[in-house]
Amino acid sequence: MADERPARQQTGTVRIAETDGQRAVLAFSGVLDAHVLRELEERLLDQRLRQAGVWVLEMSDLERLDLACAYALLRAVTSAPEPTALTVRGARRNVQRTLRHAGIDAVATIEE
Repeated sequence: MADERPARQQTGTVRIAETDGQRAVLAFSGVLDAHVLRELEERLLDQRLRQAGVWVLEMSDLERLDLACAYALLRAVTSAPEPTALTVRGARRNVQRTLRHAGIDAVATIEE
């Protein structure tokens, strides 16, 4: 008899992959949804990000991003004490669409 429970989605993660005081690279993976929103918001408050003037969001391993998490990214960037240059790299089309719905394309460069 087959197991009829729905497959559990892979929980998403965000980690600071690199930082040198001026530039920070955040690596995203899995599925970022309401289950990881609080963790995402806490990660975005990291002092290393507050000091960096350039953020690169590496999203090639990100399968899905919900709108609440996209808004959390937008809030983090627009509330930074200094203007932050933001680049999104490797995002899948569905992730790009969510980012655009949140308005991130107004403050970021989204690379294909």
